[in-house]
Formats: sequence, structure tokens, C-alpha cells
Amino acid sequence: MGHTDANDRPPMSDTPPPASIDLSGPELYLNRELAALEFNFRVLSQARDPRVPLLERMRFLCISSNNLDKFFELRVAVLRQHLLYGDARPGADGLAPTEVLARIRERSLELITAQYHTWKQELAPALAHEGVRFLTRKHWTDLQKRWLLGYFRNEILPVLSPLGLDPAHPFPRILNKSLNIVVLLDGHDAFGREGHLALVRAPRSLPRLIRLPDEVAEGPNDFVFLAGLLQQFSDDMFPGFTVKDSYQFRVTRNSELTIEEEDIENLANALTEELFGRGYARPVRLEIAENCPKPIVDFLISNFGLSEQDVYRNAGPVNLHRVLTIYEQIDRPDLKYAPFTPRISPSLVQHPNIFEAISQHDILLHQPYESFQAVMELLRQAAQDPQVLAIKQTLYRVGSDSPVVDQLIEAAHAGKDVSVVIELRARFEEAANIRLANRLQAAGVQVIYGVVGYKTHAKMLLVIRREHQTLHRYVHLSTGNYHQITSRLYTDIGLLTAHPEIGEDANKIFQQLSGLGSVVRLKHLLYSPFTLYKGLMQRIDREIDLAKNGHQGRVIAKINALNEQGMVEALYRASQAGVQIDLIVRGACTLRPGLPGISDTIRVRSIVGRFLEHSRVYWFGNGGESELICASADWMERNLLHRIEIGFPILDPEIAQRVYAESLANYLVDNTDAWILDSDSHYHRVAHANEPAYSAQRSLLAKLTA
Repeated sequence: MGHTDANDRPPMSDTPPPASIDLSGPELYLNRELAALEFNFRVLSQARDPRVPLLERMRFLCISSNNLDKFFELRVAVLRQHLLYGDARPGADGLAPTEVLARIRERSLELITAQYHTWKQELAPALAHEGVRFLTRKHWTDLQKRWLLGYFRNEILPVLSPLGLDPAHPFPRILNKSLNIVVLLDGHDAFGREGHLALVRAPRSLPRLIRLPDEVAEGPNDFVFLAGLLQQFSDDMFPGFTVKDSYQFRVTRNSELTIEEEDIENLANALTEELFGRGYARPVRLEIAENCPKPIVDFLISNFGLSEQDVYRNAGPVNLHRVLTIYEQIDRPDLKYAPFTPRISPSLVQHPNIFEAISQHDILLHQPYESFQAVMELLRQAAQDPQVLAIKQTLYRVGSDSPVVDQLIEAAHAGKDVSVVIELRARFEEAANIRLANRLQAAGVQVIYGVVGYKTHAKMLLVIRREHQTLHRYVHLSTGNYHQITSRLYTDIGLLTAHPEIGEDANKIFQQLSGLGSVVRLKHLLYSPFTLYKGLMQRIDREIDLAKNGHQGRVIAKINALNEQGMVEALYRASQAGVQIDLIVRGACTLRPGLPGISDTIRVRSIVGRFLEHSRVYWFGNGGESELICASADWMERNLLHRIEIGFPILDPEIAQRVYAESLANYLVDNTDAWILDSDSHYHRVAHANEPAYSAQRSLLAKLTA
């Protein structure tokens, strides 16, 4: 297995580390919430990068907006909840939750300002130049106004229920992240009631962007925001009143479900009931037009139980993420990434019978460069093959109308014994997973809801087939979900294997998940919350021992996040011993690299490019006998200690070398999409002024796709 060049490694400190350094000291840790927030600045940078196709830049802007929504719905909401109930404690960084919230507001304001500047000053003008226009009210022609008025009266007004506020019409419940308009009224209605304020709630059934037809459009792609129509034609909603002004607003609510699983009899029923109320949970943020007068803002925050610190004024549409809806409507290949066709593994091309192909040797699937269709083909053939007796699978995120579920149902109808461990508590997928579970159960599939208190996040598929009176196991293990759409957007590593001992390990795990058995002994797979964390610590300690004994200690890990304190301390100890460590961490990282005497030999980089980096790969030098493990788990407390996760070693030396080259070494030389984390928590983009530009993702596209 190869190594990175020694010249690329961080320099070691000249002075030996003091033995008295407390590696749990708060000054050695970055705050996890703030680190997560920083990722969105790197995403936004893609929206500002002129090297990225224009519609893709728009997409990155929308992603950063949507990510910020989820950040408030989950991370900010949980912090607020801890403060409310008096159980707020500082994290490893030592910051009090009140201080964290203050810093989140400061940094969020900077992000929001940058987002709207990017939209108004960069992307909207550039899109308009390409004939993609977002027309504000002051730019509508008379012909467009007439058409839009007719559209409003025929398609929008009948769906609305505008509400004038008075003692008989109190402030209504406002749905999480819904578009709303607050309207200032003057005059009296038919009952003699004086108008002051009214609210207009936009149902989610209405499109947030309306495309102008050719007969009134002045360009090939002219769009109008729904909010503009609601404001322009608000007179029609309040006849007899004079509309003095109107302002968009949106409230973000706590979306974290809090179910005491030990106290319920049926998780699916309890989740279903909880989901009904999630859209109206405790508010955490109010977004409103930047020109909204303070008295109206005060009125809104009073009704939502918020404070001025929870108000975020927007210099444009209150939900930039909605702009993404036009991406598929616009047929401009020149403004998008070039399409590609994922490669079918050569082994599967040579052997149409997938069981024969896997029996020959293990098969690597590197998504999105290689096709997820191989997994679908395994399920399809398993469903139809009379020799297949049973199929067992974990499902975390699969998407609606998943073909994976269709194949499992077909297998059940064909008389196979099909068991599915489906995680009902996958965030924002709870309702979809409940529907899928009901569908599977109706088809005769045995559905298991995982383990109380532990989300089942493992990605694992097991097919049991009788061959010559002997049972053989075929396994698919992956770092990513069984999701047809994200398999084209996320990077992940999958392994198809017929290795008897891995098959036996997988079978034991499925039996434990369904049968509530005792701890199982596994030969190859690492299994959270039992052996994965311990196994990683043992391997880091092994590298420490090698370094202390004069050999090279080496660790490379590609993960989505790092925040587990014990893991950070272990990496600090390894660095102090002289172990060379490269971490490729897409999102939040709480470790501080480059601290003298503590983390001199640790480098942290983040790759943000066309595809979402999602694969988890751990590599340990092991004195020349390197060991490579792929996994479903990040190095986070929840993954390593509180979830069902699987780490699977790549036992085939050729495949292990390929994973190392494509997923690790390849990313360590990226100078186009890479960001480097400094010890002070700042990221800076890698420059390539004196060397050719190199993108790891583009390299793999050229190498592996058609």
C-alpha cells in the first residue's frame, strides 16, 4: 500500500511535548456547532466560484440556504431546549451554551449577508445575462401584470385563507418554514371592523416560482416569485381596505423529535403522532424582509415567543432554497455540469449472473462514478432466483417510491424470507420511512424497527442462496444509503463479497438486531456500539507504539465529521508520538491541527466539489502491512457510541490499494476543491498558483465514467 510523500507531511516540533499537557483542555477543541456552521461558508464559496457552471452555482447557494435551515431546526433548537430545561452544559471546548448561541448569531448574520449578496449582486445578474430572469414587481410590464392578475385570481386566490387579526381572529399557528405575508390595512370591512394587520399564509400546494408563458415573457426563462404576487395583489384579498404595505416572513421551528422510546409500546405509532406536531413546535428563528418596520417585527416576535436576537432580516426572498425548483425546468446543458454515465463494474459485465461474479472475487463499487445499478441487480436477481432463500437488509434513507423497496416486495411475493431493519427515526425521513415500513409489512416482509435507543445507521444487505446443498451468503456493505437519487450525487464506497466469514458476521448482526440476542463475536466486521470504537482506538495505539519504537506511524481517515472527544485525544496522543496523520473531514471538525507539541503532525482538509463527499475510509500504516476499513460511521459520539454502525475491512489487496488511491491519496493532492483547517478554526482554500490544477473528483470522473 502506498504512502504520501514525506515532503507533504507537517513538520514535527523540535521540542518534546511536555508530559503535563492536559489533552482534554477546552483550549484544544473547536466548538462543534460553530464548526458545523462553517461548512456552509465553504458550500457558499462554490456558488461564488466562476469556474463552476452558472446553474450549479445557483444550486450551491440553495444548498447553503437549506443547510442553514436544518442547522437552526436541529442544532440551535437543541441548544435552546437545553437552556430552557436547565440541563445546558459546556462541550469539550468549554463554551457556555449562551456564548455559543451568541457566536452562532454573529456568524449566521455574516453567512446570510454573504448569501443575499451572492444572489443579488452575482448570480441573479449573471443568470439574467443568460436569459434566466427573476422578475420583481417593479420590472413587470403591463402585459405581464394583466396575465399575473388573472393567474392570481384563478389559481391562487381560491386556495388562500387571508386572516384579519382582531379579538375574534387571534394570531394563527404558523407552519414551520412556510411562506407568510404580514399586511398593513387601513379602512373598515363590511361589518364595520377596523383593519390593522392581516396575515396571508401561502399553502405548500402552491408553487413558489411561477414561470411566465411565452406570450407574456420577454425571455426564454422568466420567473416570478409567489411572494411578489401575494404582495402585489393583496388588495384582492381584502376588499374595502387600503393595503398600506406588506412584508414576507418565515418562522423556523424545532424539528428534533423527542420520544422516550423506553416508555412506548409501538414506535411507529408514537412517531406518527409526534410528526403531526413537529411543524408547530417551539420557534427558534424569525426571518423577515429587511425593510419591515420595528413595530411589526415586535408584534411577530411577541406572538412567537422570540426575542430580537432571533430575528434575521433578509435582503430578498425569505427562502432562497426555493429557487432550486427551476434547475430541472431549464434546458441549458451549457450552464450545468456535463452529464456522465456511471461505469458498470467490468466483473459484472463479464458475468451476467451476479452471484457467479461475486463468487469469483470481491467487487468494489465507487459511487457515483460506478453504477448503483449493481446493487439493484443483486436485489433483482435475488428476488427471481429460486435458489435464493432469504434476503436481509438495513434501510436508513431510501427515498420515496424506492425501487429497492419494490424489489424487496417482489422477493416476498416470490416466497423468499425477507427481513428489513428500517430506521424510523432518520431525521426528516420519519414519515417516508413509516410509509415504506407499512408497504413492506403489507407485502409480508418482516419489518424490524431497530434497537430502542440506538439508530440503525449501518448499510448492509445479505442474500442467502442454496448452491449444491450448501448455503452461501452474498453481502453488500456500504458507506452510503440505499438511495437511487443520492447514489448519483454522493461519493460512497460499496463492497460486494461472498467471503464466508464476512457473510457469517453479517448474519450474526442481523440475528441480533431482530432477536435481541447477547453481544456477538465477529471475525472481521467492526460493530458499533460494541467493537468499532474500541477497534479504532486499538489501531491508533498500534501506530503510536510503532512511532515510539522508531518506525513510521501513519493514519489517514476520510470522514464527514469529527467531534468525539476520546477520538480527538487519541489523535493528539498519536501526534505527540510522531504519528503522521491526514484527516479529510468534509464538515465539522473539533480537532485543532498544527498546535505545537500537541498536533504538529496532523493536517485537516475539507473537499467541497460537485459531489457531496460521503464515504468514510480509515487507513492505518501498520508498519508496512497496511489496513483499510470502510464504514458507515463518522468519528462522532453518536456514531461511535450510540448507533448501530458497521466498519468493514477491505481484505482483497488489489481492491484495498484501489480504495486507498482513489479515496485517500487522490484527495490529499487535490488543489482545486480542497480547504485547509488552521489551528485557529479558519479554513483557507488550497492555492495552485505554480502547479497544474488538480481535482480529485474530476480525476475520478475521467478515469471511471463513460
